[in-house]
Amino acid sequence: MKLLLASQSPRRKELLSSLGFDFEVVKIDCEEILPEDIKIGESAAYLSELKASAFRNLTGDEVLLTADTVVAAEGQILGKPKDEKEAGQMLRMLSGKIHQVYTGITIKSVDKMLTETDVADVEFDEISDREIDYYVQNYKPFDKAGSYGIQEWLGMAKIRKMNGSFYTIMGLPTHLVYKILNEI
Repeated sequence: MKLLLASQSPRRKELLSSLGFDFEVVKIDCEEILPEDIKIGESAAYLSELKASAFRNLTGDEVLLTADTVVAAEGQILGKPKDEKEAGQMLRMLSGKIHQVYTGITIKSVDKMLTETDVADVEFDEISDREIDYYVQNYKPFDKAGSYGIQEWLGMAKIRKMNGSFYTIMGLPTHLVYKILNEI
């Protein structure tokens, strides 16, 4: 099996490598646009499948892994912030509340495609404006859904509780990836 990881995320690369898999990183150019009527719980899987479908045809023993993470709070999806102001707004929305993190994965071979989603609940303590400013200025969370990384300062300092996989929140439900890839 020749595993291809379609992700530029350093976190996903690190996690997949830590699972013991050899892989090649590939790039997919794909507009990640959700249908307006999609349910929040289906959005990460939809985006993951969209990426897998946009990739060239696989050959021989190639297996493609795509993933997408969506943060949802107060009935809306929080994507990657476009600037410091938007990052601060998202973090204020998450402050002192519980939100959901959905990570969808798609594993595609020549003859089949399988998509799974894992979800975790995350509860933040109250986050002050000073703490938000510190985090955004020092960690630049512009490549992270919901404007934060669980493995960074904000996650360490402010997450009160979580229900679900740490790695799902980080961006790759490693338990699902490991199980499916070993079955292949």
